[in-house]
Amino acid sequence: MYSISYELGQKLAFHSHSTSAEFQKILDHSGVVWNCWTGALAHLGVARANTLQSRTSQVADADAARVRALAAYKDFLTLWKDAHPDIPILKEAKAEYAKLQ
Repeated sequence: MYSISYELGQKLAFHSHSTSAEFQKILDHSGVVWNCWTGALAHLGVARANTLQSRTSQVADADAARVRALAAYKDFLTLWKDAHPDIPILKEAKAEYAKLQ
């Protein structure tokens, strides 16, 4: 079920609100996915969706989306703090996070 939410979130990547909601479903039920890849990558999905929303929304909504994106990136990077630094998705996430700050 949560793999489906992850895949749906990926497909909705250009619809930031819908995407964020799909990834949030995974995070809201983290006990089910526990240490599965979908749980960790859901944080990155939420971060990317909120980053997109921060670029396409009005000022107040954009600021709130940016704060949510930063928090989600921090969560993802905390989960992956011991990962090999050359993993492509980790390198991408670090670059995206740095650009957003």
